[in-house]
Amino acid sequence: MTIAEAPPLVAAAADASIRWHPGSSFRLDQTMFPLMRGNADPSFAAHASGYWMAFTAPTGPVTLRLSGGGLGPDSFVDAQAWGPGAADAVAGVPRLLGADDDWSAFDDPAFHATLPRRVTESRRRNLAVRLPSTGRVVDSLVPTILEQKVTTLEARRGYRYLMYRYGTPAPGKAPAGLLVPPTARQWLAIPSWEWHKAGVGPQRSATVMRALQSAVALERLAALDSVQAGAKLQTIPGIGVWTAAEVVQRTHGCPDSISVGDYHLASYVGYALTGQKTDDAGMIELLEPWRGQRQRLVRMLYLSGFRKPTFGPRMTVQDHRHH
Repeated sequence: MTIAEAPPLVAAAADASIRWHPGSSFRLDQTMFPLMRGNADPSFAAHASGYWMAFTAPTGPVTLRLSGGGLGPDSFVDAQAWGPGAADAVAGVPRLLGADDDWSAFDDPAFHATLPRRVTESRRRNLAVRLPSTGRVVDSLVPTILEQKVTTLEARRGYRYLMYRYGTPAPGKAPAGLLVPPTARQWLAIPSWEWHKAGVGPQRSATVMRALQSAVALERLAALDSVQAGAKLQTIPGIGVWTAAEVVQRTHGCPDSISVGDYHLASYVGYALTGQKTDDAGMIELLEPWRGQRQRLVRMLYLSGFRKPTFGPRMTVQDHRHH
């Protein structure tokens, strides 16, 4: 895999630009999808012009635009960035897009022969997907904590409220409304009543505050492997297996971490692999033969298009704002 400068016209339009060559077929949409917090994520926008992200790099806020992909070994992704953090952002593009994501163990013929047919068929159709790796622990951790023990709808509504109140406009050439998430210091400055207005209960807001007291140490976790990073996250009170797994899936492109405790995942995996509903213990048992590659397998199940039966009770949406 190589990195080359973008064409002059592209480079001239941004503070920093690169053209990255994955060396094989590449699906930008499938690779970026896990990073979006729903279609209304204020820090992420999918446009015909590409995928736009806003975040804070070590050298400052940045707007990053990604476009391209394609089939075959000549595929490429153009990255353009605006703002003080532009150089850092484009330097991190290969890792972000899965340059270090190695599927060789998953695709090994002996291992592949053990996989369920639904998974092998999905992999055959989705050879161009990578597991992304942002390296930004705080940006992944805060919205994940907000998703603890509540519906996705409720969590994302709260996250959007806080982003609109405390996010900052994305620098440079950015789609209207694109926001940079608060820094750790800015999250820590949010008063209790604003968390309440966002529908975030005191247990979750306290976990955010407790975790971000060690924000510098949190960001250092990006340099560890995913197992070590997940274990260290779980030493923070209020952060368990589910939260740690959801974070390292995004920050490290972890090929194995499973979101044990997720409201839907266990039953989804059970129906997909056996036609029967199961619980967390049953899911772990089902996936044990593929330990080390379990997240890849789950990703292939989702990309297979399988949908579990929709009967049964739904989790009630709670609104804490009027309590």
